[in-house]
Amino acid sequence: MVPKTHKLLATDAVIHIEQDDPPRSPRDILPTMYDLPSEYPEEPGLPDEFHDLQPQLLSRTLSLSGYSRENCFTASDLNLYYTVRHPLWHKRPDWFLVVDVPRLYEQRDLRRSYVLWQEGNPPTVVVEFLSPGTEAEDLGRFYDKKAEGSESEPTSAASSTVLNGDNDAKAKPPGKFELYETRLRVPHYFVYSRFTQRLRYFKLEGGQYQEQPLNPKTPLAWLPDLEIGLGIWQGEFEGVTAAWLRWCDQDGNWLLTDTEQAQQQLEQERQAKEQERQAKEQAQTQLLQAAQNLLASGMKLEQVTQMLNLSAVQVESLRSLN
Repeated sequence: MVPKTHKLLATDAVIHIEQDDPPRSPRDILPTMYDLPSEYPEEPGLPDEFHDLQPQLLSRTLSLSGYSRENCFTASDLNLYYTVRHPLWHKRPDWFLVVDVPRLYEQRDLRRSYVLWQEGNPPTVVVEFLSPGTEAEDLGRFYDKKAEGSESEPTSAASSTVLNGDNDAKAKPPGKFELYETRLRVPHYFVYSRFTQRLRYFKLEGGQYQEQPLNPKTPLAWLPDLEIGLGIWQGEFEGVTAAWLRWCDQDGNWLLTDTEQAQQQLEQERQAKEQERQAKEQAQTQLLQAAQNLLASGMKLEQVTQMLNLSAVQVESLRSLN
């Protein structure tokens, strides 16, 4: 059953929520994902096909030893609403992971958005894919205009800081980097450029992001709390050969998608059947060779048949050889 939709009245980014008497709990009156979906017809589509395929690979190769598939949630291009003071403020991470939440919203419905004050847990991992014009917001104070080769201007901390008091209605939402670092406090933040095949890893340490050196070998980055690694895999996914981000174990073994697991199982079954067939053929050859040796020693065919318990087909094979 879909909850009753709250009536939201927007006036200059200030949201007024009608209240009952007696008052209901904040969870009941604050907007939910049913009020704050991700699908707005006027919003532009995905930047390119990579932004569609790469998140699929991340989600399909994710395998966490400490969490079941039903106890974590991954999403891409889904609105993430994060503050009750400005309920319409949101970001759309290219890919994110939340642990210790049910796979389905309230264990019964696919999510239309991720509303932090309803869910409780912020993302544990966020991955952003650099596109022309997004580098400044994605990299925050780590943005280097010359290094990234972009003409976009970095977002200043002052312009994105959330204001308090009487000026609250005029506040501007924070940029992505600032939001992930200071508001959501996402432990692991990755930025990847498919154009340069460069991965950058920012880990929350002491309340601030510190860029981490990457391992020259796979995994490029190891997340000990999740017991999983992230690396760059050169291969074919959905018919496209490229340099993809992909999860792996500590030894650098790539984790498989569901399709690859099924293909691997079929291949293992095929190999097992082939080995069984070869073993039977080898046993047959050895048995017939033994029978031929006995016949060559002067033993009669009937005696050899009884001694080796040969089948009728094997007996006929011996007759043809003699």
